[in-house]
Amino acid sequence: MTRIELWNGDICELEVDAIVNAANLSLWMSTGVAGEIKRAGGDAIEFAAVRQAPVPLGEAVVTPGGRLAAKIVIHAVSLDRDRRTNAEIIDRAVRSAMARARELRLGSIAFPAMGTGVGGFPIDEAARVTVRAVRDELNRSPGIQFVTFAMRGPAAYRAFETALASSASMAASAAGGSADEAVPA
Repeated sequence: MTRIELWNGDICELEVDAIVNAANLSLWMSTGVAGEIKRAGGDAIEFAAVRQAPVPLGEAVVTPGGRLAAKIVIHAVSLDRDRRTNAEIIDRAVRSAMARARELRLGSIAFPAMGTGVGGFPIDEAARVTVRAVRDELNRSPGIQFVTFAMRGPAAYRAFETALASSASMAASAAGGSADEAVPA
């Protein structure tokens, strides 16, 4: 069973196989989560990403993690040219990031709240979309043993906490159990 964790802190500090970057089409890393990843991990991450650009909306590419604790950065393109996004794009980007993790046989991955900063997408909806996509993709990803949703601040943390609780309740109901039972990811 995959362990899913909610964490309030800097995604750049997590010791996981991969962290996900909420990327733009050109893969330049100047603001938001991308900017933090670049500052913490080094310019080499951005250089490796930009060499793979342009990447279509909803797709993901992989770079080394530079000086980060994570070995790999998965750049999931979730922002259009105007730095906007929607539920469909976030869903595709999350699923693409999970596909890259499967291909690389990773055991752990961390996601930020994609599209909610610079992209201006509502945090509650982003949380529901992201959690649903991750849980669905875990059915195809038996090698992933640990997923962390890394949030910055109380609003994002609460939104993902609510989405995770709702998702667990729905999974328990579908399995014929109660929401209080342990539910596989």
